[in-house]
Amino acid sequence: MSMPQLNDPSLLRQAALVGDRWIEADAETGIAVTDPATGQVIGHVPNLGTEETRAAIEAAEAARHPWAARTAKERSQILRRWFDLMMENQADLGAILTAEQGKPLAEA
Repeated sequence: MSMPQLNDPSLLRQAALVGDRWIEADAETGIAVTDPATGQVIGHVPNLGTEETRAAIEAAEAARHPWAARTAKERSQILRRWFDLMMENQADLGAILTAEQGKPLAEA
């Protein structure tokens, strides 16, 4: 597996978040993520089925109501914090996107 060195390796999760539970991927049952520029496997994502898909839809529906109940200001503060975190980690996120999509870093 060939993935560039990241300042924060925790940004590259080989798992899916379903509700409040992370479902980890492994090389045997997961789906390989390949760098299209090199053909090298850079990681795996879980191979989720019907049960996990339904659970994800139910979790999203359950989260929608509390999110909608927040004020616009609260939602904007949360989204701003998410933006700030992305900007703080843009080098690592760019490296991940570059490897996943085979794009030049300038396009990531």
